[in-house]
Amino acid sequence: MDKRLMQISRVITYALRHRPEGLGITLNKAGWVNVGDLLDGLSSHGHQITLDELHTIVSQNDKQRFAFSPDGAMIRANQGHSVGVNLGLKPVPPPVVLYHGTHVGAVQAILKSGIKKQSRHDVHLSATRETATSVGQRHGKPVVLTIDCKRMYNDGHQFRLSANAVWLTEEVPPQYISVAQ
Repeated sequence: MDKRLMQISRVITYALRHRPEGLGITLNKAGWVNVGDLLDGLSSHGHQITLDELHTIVSQNDKQRFAFSPDGAMIRANQGHSVGVNLGLKPVPPPVVLYHGTHVGAVQAILKSGIKKQSRHDVHLSATRETATSVGQRHGKPVVLTIDCKRMYNDGHQFRLSANAVWLTEEVPPQYISVAQ
């Protein structure tokens, strides 16, 4: 994807996850917005793109952050929202372990207090160490934490899987966390 479309992808991510009003759009309760409204909002804020370019952004996004509705008329972010949406994801049993990437400066606080969702709707967990490492290095030297999901699930915690394979849960209490070896 070229540099211009990468920049527009970041604008779309921010609007669909955190601040739709910044583009003059409104998300429905499930986080969807009409594709035409998104294109109009982008255009009115100096980001002119075609429908084909929007399809390129969605299909080539490295983290598969967006999804089109089955009829292609709507678009939404797959997860990571700080605005009030209900993605309609049903609880599913998780794998035995999942991973959470963070930076070295946050590890002690996490081991003491657990992983909190902060301003997002959920804690994000990864199926692979590699993905967790990539997430953790955004803020400094990465550390990968192993989450005992089997025990969490057996203790009544729920997990959901987003359309782009990010595992979501309300929180991860400290007793289920260890530093990956």
